[in-house]
Amino acid sequence: MSFFKRMKDKFTNQSETVTEKFRDGLEKTRNSFSTRVNELVKNYRKVDEEFFEELEEILIEADVGVATVMDLIDELKDEARRQNIKDTEKLQVVISEKLAEFLEKEDEDNKLNIQEDGLTVILFVGVNGVGKTTSIGKLAHKLKQEGKTVMMAAGDTFRAGAIDQLQVWGDRVGVDVVKHSEGSDPAAVVFDAVQSAKSRGVDVLLCDTAGRLQNKVNLMNELEKIKRVIGREIPDAPHEVLLVVDATTGQNAMSQAKTFSQTTDVSGLVLTKLDGTAKGGIVLAIRHELEIPVKLVGLGEKVDDLYEFDADRFVYGLFSDLIMEEQDETIN
Repeated sequence: MSFFKRMKDKFTNQSETVTEKFRDGLEKTRNSFSTRVNELVKNYRKVDEEFFEELEEILIEADVGVATVMDLIDELKDEARRQNIKDTEKLQVVISEKLAEFLEKEDEDNKLNIQEDGLTVILFVGVNGVGKTTSIGKLAHKLKQEGKTVMMAAGDTFRAGAIDQLQVWGDRVGVDVVKHSEGSDPAAVVFDAVQSAKSRGVDVLLCDTAGRLQNKVNLMNELEKIKRVIGREIPDAPHEVLLVVDATTGQNAMSQAKTFSQTTDVSGLVLTKLDGTAKGGIVLAIRHELEIPVKLVGLGEKVDDLYEFDADRFVYGLFSDLIMEEQDETIN
C-alpha cells in the first residue's frame, strides 16, 4: 500500500481530536515545507541533479539536519534509479514515504515507561527556557486525566522563581509539590519527594531539575547525584529521564540532545513549541541521527496540549494537504 493511500485510509475519515491537533500544530511547518516541495515539483518536470539540489536546500532550511538530508537524498536517488522515476510528481510520493521511514524506527517504544505496580519516577532535564517546568505541569495534568495519582518535586533550586513556577502548576492541575527553600540541595528535595510519594502510594513522581548550560560539568554531576539518590530508594528508578528541548531552536535543540545523551542516560525527548516553528523537520533529524525516541510533543499553550509522539500522525500533519488533494482527485 502506498504512503498516501495508507495515510488517507487511516486519517482522512477521522474526526479524532489528537490527529487534528497534530495537523493544526504542524501548520507552519507544513505551509513552509510542503508548499515549497509542491512548487519544486511544478517547476521541475524532470528528476535531475538540479532538482535534488533544490530539494536538499528545502530540507536543510526546514531544519532536517545536514547529515539526515544527505542520507535522505542518497536514498531518494537510489529509489529513483531503481524505479526508473523520471517525473517529479511520481517522486513526490517517494519523498513522503522516505520521510515516513526515517520517522518510524523499528522496535522503538515511544510510550512512557509507567510501572504497573509501585511508584514511577520520571526525571526531567534540559537547559533553561525550553519549557521544562511547563511540560512537567502538562504531563501531571495528562496523567491525572488518565486516572493516575501524581506528585511533583521542585528539584530546580537554583533558578530564581523556578520553585514558585512549579507550585503555580501544581495549584493549577491539583498536584502536590515537594519543595525546599531556594538554593538548597536538589538531591535532598528529590529524596524527600520519593519518601513522601512512597508513603502516600502515589503512582507517578515528576522531578524538575536545574537547567544551566548543557556544557557545565557541575550540572551533569548534580544530575548523576539525583539519579543515585532515586536509585537507592527505588531499584531501576528513575524509570524515565526525559530531555526537554525547544523545537523553535532548531539545530541548537539537536546540539543539546547530543550533549545531554553523552553525559546522562536520556531515555526520551519532550519536544516543546512544535506548533510555533516552521522548522519541524528537527524531529526527523533527532530521530534519524540520535538513538533517542521522541516521547512527547507540545502542540499548543493549553494545559492539555502535550501529546504522545506518533510518527503516523506527525507525517499526516506534515503532508495532509497533499493527501487531501489526492483524495479529491480520486473522487473526481
